[in-house]
Amino acid sequence: MVIKLNPIISTEGLTHVYSEGTPFEHVAIENIDFAAYPGEYLGIIGHTGSGKSTFIQHLNGLLKPTSGVVKLDGEDIHSSKKFTRQVRFQVGLVFQYPEYQLFEETVYKDIAFGPKNMKLSDAEIDKRVRTAAELVGISEDMLEKSPFNLSGGQKRRVAIAGVMAMQPKVLILDEPTAGLDPEGREEIIENINNYRKVTGTTVIMVSHSMEEIAKSVDRLFVFHDGNIDMRGTPSEVFSHSERLEEIGLTVPQVTKVAMRLRQMGLEPPRDIYTTEHLKAALLKLKGGEADA
Repeated sequence: MVIKLNPIISTEGLTHVYSEGTPFEHVAIENIDFAAYPGEYLGIIGHTGSGKSTFIQHLNGLLKPTSGVVKLDGEDIHSSKKFTRQVRFQVGLVFQYPEYQLFEETVYKDIAFGPKNMKLSDAEIDKRVRTAAELVGISEDMLEKSPFNLSGGQKRRVAIAGVMAMQPKVLILDEPTAGLDPEGREEIIENINNYRKVTGTTVIMVSHSMEEIAKSVDRLFVFHDGNIDMRGTPSEVFSHSERLEEIGLTVPQVTKVAMRLRQMGLEPPRDIYTTEHLKAALLKLKGGEADA
């Protein structure tokens, strides 16, 4: 028997128009239908101005739709002011460069800020702070330090831990590795992957890095001109590599290699997006030539 899960968060006909009715009117997103299911890891990609940041700000009620609806567990998040407030704790949103929002005296207090606003007990707050810190690689001895004395990557992890400590049903991260060096980016992605495995939380990650996001997520949503241009598994999306480049996205280098091989007359699969995929495809092609 197949058990069909209900979406944990979804949108129906979601549209947002900035400065509606003025000469500056701009349709940022239009008629978007979207659904994320419990425990899923989703990726959102798109060029600057494609609408992805506007979209995710609707998911926890920071922006209100011009038309359409956003639902959490099947309920309109704007059904009441009380529910909208609850949603902001249940749908955690980590903005780009979240370290710029750190302001407390210690790392501990910064991570505890969200849980304290939830009116939790001191014991529960302490438990959540230490659990979130461990998940992002913040050691016990760092908790009493000033966040302003940490490295850029450490500050980023503290800011992310502050949202994780609220234990949201859905965690949304907007370009969580932006501005970090390769080692820092890899650590953040590893932290997020570990968090999802340990907690089973639904994770939605926005990124410009195709290679970074494709290795982790279950499904991808490609935004273009305020709409979802493509959706599917990484393999399904990257099988349309020419279309991805057409709408201004940089596909992984290994995908470009596969595209070039096709131009040269070879026939590697169209869904290559990791080094492992390319290696397997080349070995198969070599084996086919040997058989011939």
